[in-house]
Amino acid sequence: MGTDSVDTHRLIKKYPNRRLYDTEESRYITLLDVQQLVRAGHEVKVIDTQSGEDITRGILIQIITEQEAGGNPMFTTETLTRFIRFYDESLQDAFSSFLDQSLELYADQQKRMQTQLKHLVPGEAVEDWQELTERNMELWREMQDTFFRSAGLPGTRAGSRSRDKGK
Repeated sequence: MGTDSVDTHRLIKKYPNRRLYDTEESRYITLLDVQQLVRAGHEVKVIDTQSGEDITRGILIQIITEQEAGGNPMFTTETLTRFIRFYDESLQDAFSSFLDQSLELYADQQKRMQTQLKHLVPGEAVEDWQELTERNMELWREMQDTFFRSAGLPGTRAGSRSRDKGK
């Protein structure tokens, strides 16, 4: 999502007391604050002050885990199970690349949709929004089906339309 993000890098330090410190604002922050920075388009880098290690991935995973534990998870149990299975297979790199490209495409489509909506008159906006959303969903389903077929897995076309959060 490099083209969508604000050209800002924010250094966050994690201290042994597990507190996060925003070096730009010179204040302690929470995971929610980090999440808001990311959503605002800031690139963040989190460094462990004791080891000097870049722990950004771990912090971002922690944010996703907390989001998923909340009332409206994004991933179904079936999807998470597939993610886990790909970690032990030779397809891990291909799957990672597929996810990156899919998310980049989705972000690009969202940006285009927002740009187009700014230029539409209110009466046309709803119809155009619906049409673009349907095209994006169909493109996503086709990409997902193609990937799973090439990975030797059955297609998930029917399953991708429903979200079984309770599984």
